[in-house]
Amino acid sequence: MASDMKVVSVGVVLLCVCSFVTAQSALSCSAVFSDGSTQWVDMVEPCVYMVKEQIQREVNASMAYVAMGAYFSRDTVNRPGFAKMFFDSAKEERDHAIKLIDYLLMRGETLEDIKNLIVVSPPKKLEWRDGVKALKDALELEGNVTVAITSVIKECESPKTKGQKPGVGNKPGRKAKESFNDYHLVDYLTGVYLEEQYHSQRDLAGKLYTLGKMIENHGPLGEFLFDKKLLNGEVPAFG
Repeated sequence: MASDMKVVSVGVVLLCVCSFVTAQSALSCSAVFSDGSTQWVDMVEPCVYMVKEQIQREVNASMAYVAMGAYFSRDTVNRPGFAKMFFDSAKEERDHAIKLIDYLLMRGETLEDIKNLIVVSPPKKLEWRDGVKALKDALELEGNVTVAITSVIKECESPKTKGQKPGVGNKPGRKAKESFNDYHLVDYLTGVYLEEQYHSQRDLAGKLYTLGKMIENHGPLGEFLFDKKLLNGEVPAFG
């Protein structure tokens, strides 16, 4: 009889345990999370590729300005106004690259490995004859960046290479439709980047003219005086 009671007791305990586990399972969250829909990720491969190329160009431009700033900071050159202007320009170009990276991430692009996106190479030029030559190089640099941005805009208005990276050949990726137009990217590049580029070009052209006139009127002393005005914020920026 005692043995039978033990068996019954064990059975009751097991039943209670099973009931408790079942109840706990019913209350627990067992939802399986998926990666989610990727239907909203609609940038096509030609556009993505060209934006990534533009990020590299912005980084290259930033490094070129760093080289200019470093040169005019040398004790044997000592043009702090020029140095400050070019270091500020380097930061601006770096910020442009970061904004483009943020934009790709906003559009759902996965930038898994930064080393495959940006290659930091030493600038091709490290010295300049004078401030005039440096400003001319800066103006040319901005012009090249503007042309590149315009090329991205044209490509993303109507990609010519369907499912291909320009100049690379067939690569896996989202194919561009016949009537594809990335309105948002085109508007972003046109309204933000081109606006800044044309503003920068006009500003540099104005500074170049002012420096030229000061050298014309004061000789070699003109660059020294212009540098002081730059440092003190006395050379008005365009706009």
